[in-house]
Amino acid sequence: MTVYFPQHLPYPTTEGYAIKPGEAIVRTDMESGPARQRRRYTQTPSKISVRWVMNREQFSLFEAWYKYHAKEGAEWFYITLLGGLGLLEQEARFTQQFEAKLLNGYLWEITSELEIRDRPTLSEGALNILLDCDYDKLVLAVNRLHEYVHETCPKQIEDL
Repeated sequence: MTVYFPQHLPYPTTEGYAIKPGEAIVRTDMESGPARQRRRYTQTPSKISVRWVMNREQFSLFEAWYKYHAKEGAEWFYITLLGGLGLLEQEARFTQQFEAKLLNGYLWEITSELEIRDRPTLSEGALNILLDCDYDKLVLAVNRLHEYVHETCPKQIEDL
């Protein structure tokens, strides 16, 4: 069964939000000369510190979802998280039990750490295009293409 973070719950806050990529290299110190390094994995899990602020009803939903669907944090699930490419759905699981602290007698602050399987990044092809091109001109061309496809063409089709 595919598990999803409840849509009725808020996104993690930006306060305390941090991404820590896993170690992807093995380093060997040499007796003389520089140390040697090699890549250990092509897919490196990352850890993300998360914090949610929820009201009582949201917190009760979170607790039940965590217990039954996330299997007390052991189950992988899909959640929308922020990264360099914006808000994207990612596969994650909890690496530790959550902590809940009551704020002002009404709201709950929930903190924990998530592990994501593979952090979404630009493809190598997209990276090479961005490195080889004038970024400002590329953005201008993409915006013009978007305007042509979504605004100019539909108007021309309507006029036919």
